[in-house]
Amino acid sequence: MKSYIFKVVVEEDITEDGQKAYHVSCPALKGCHTWGHTPQEALANVQDAVSLYIEDLLAAGDPIPVNPDQGIVEFASPAVVVNI
Repeated sequence: MKSYIFKVVVEEDITEDGQKAYHVSCPALKGCHTWGHTPQEALANVQDAVSLYIEDLLAAGDPIPVNPDQGIVEFASPAVVVNI
């Protein structure tokens, strides 16, 4: 089992009705982005989005990209990431 860490970007945003929201993306995975009403919700949502993106890559037989310069790190063993 390997672990992967993907750098994400969280930005303040506004919904169509004017409420505060947060847009979050994973720049190294083209088109992988989502949003939430709070930063915590946005981070939880992007975790799901990244997981689905990776599942699609694997289903298509494509490799998981690993590029530390783009914020993707691979570990040969299980790991835990803590966001503070």
